[in-house]
Amino acid sequence: MKLALTGRPGIGKTTAVKRVFELLKGRAEGFWTEEIRKGGRRWGFKVVRSDGFECLLASVEGNSQYRVGRYRVFVDQFNRCAVPFLNKLLSKKPFLIVIDEVGKMELLSRDFQDLCWKILKEEGNFLVTLPLKNFHPIVLEFKKTFKVIHLTLENRDSIPFKIVNLLEGRDGEEEHGFPSK
Repeated sequence: MKLALTGRPGIGKTTAVKRVFELLKGRAEGFWTEEIRKGGRRWGFKVVRSDGFECLLASVEGNSQYRVGRYRVFVDQFNRCAVPFLNKLLSKKPFLIVIDEVGKMELLSRDFQDLCWKILKEEGNFLVTLPLKNFHPIVLEFKKTFKVIHLTLENRDSIPFKIVNLLEGRDGEEEHGFPSK
């Protein structure tokens, strides 16, 4: 099953993804992106892999030719941290491969773009998060190819359960032994 989670910035996509990791108890592998705060302000973003390894994706400080808004994006670090890990997972075939997110910062990496095109053709269970706007052909292709779930304030607490139900072959509405709302 190929699932794509989308919604406005700050709605809770990463929180939902982390909840799916918890619910699947070791059967999901991949990465999520977390913000880094310093002095109460967003300073940057890091990639956190399911094996516990972390790397800096972007920050307001540092040296990089790549920028998204006020952030300098460290594409080389992302290429060393996330891309080989995902390639390894594609050959390993865990129950679920998670990518949070296929966004502007991540897509600055040509290696990641190539990997995304590969994933679009792969068989298996995938969960990706996507921005609302189709700013890149890869984002649009994921939305065409994957089942898109829109995260809202009303459904964000129940969506991780629905995702697990869908992956486990239920229609997504059963409680799976958890509260449905």
